Amino acid sequence: MSARDPSETDHAPRAPTHAARARNRHEIRENRKAIVFGTLIGWVMRLGSATLRFDIEDRCGIGQPGGFPQPVIYALWHNRFFTVPSAWRTLCGNSRQSVILSSASNDGAMVARAMAVFGFGAVRGSSSRRGVAALVGMKRALRDGFDVCITPDGPRGPRYVFHPGMVKLAAATRTPIIPIHVRFASAWRLNTWDRFVIPKPFSRVHVIFDHPLTVAPTAEAAAFEAERQRIEAALRSGVDDLDPDALP
Repeated sequence: MSARDPSETDHAPRAPTHAARARNRHEIRENRKAIVFGTLIGWVMRLGSATLRFDIEDRCGIGQPGGFPQPVIYALWHNRFFTVPSAWRTLCGNSRQSVILSSASNDGAMVARAMAVFGFGAVRGSSSRRGVAALVGMKRALRDGFDVCITPDGPRGPRYVFHPGMVKLAAATRTPIIPIHVRFASAWRLNTWDRFVIPKPFSRVHVIFDHPLTVAPTAEAAAFEAERQRIEAALRSGVDDLDPDALP
């Protein structure tokens, strides 16, 4: 009797099938820790923002009754989103509904749960996982009358570099992009890839909802890149800690 090949034993791991690998790539992750911690972060953001003195500048008219009837895409850098949900609610009240784009990872689940504290829905996905599904979900949200909020350098950077997905979405749906700029009188900056900013309690925060930007559909790569750079420059113009030498 020949010896049995060790790879044939009952305990040998089996290679995942193509279908299993595809499920792993496209799954949405959300464990209990992400749910609890994300909800806690949301309440810290909400209570912390309640102490702040907001100066909100509505250049686009989004907070005016009937001033901007169609859905819009909000663009803000990843390290700025601590204060934006409260500022947006202060400006728009309950007159508008919005969803945010968050990654399909557990980190994305925490962000989604934190934003749910403010009444935001979430579309889950990123360029590395569920990108197509996320794009379809955002198109559906816009079609159903929801605003969409995206951090174009998230979820992992590089910081202040505008990924092209938002430009594609704006061009395909003919939806205006509203840049949101946030400046802080006094804040902590964390040692993370984006230098995430947390304003100190009772400090002043200046939030600008800037003039809308439209993106013309184009099939030419050079024209598309020019549009991406134009919107990136507009969003970078509101940053108070931009270091051109540190940009890729």
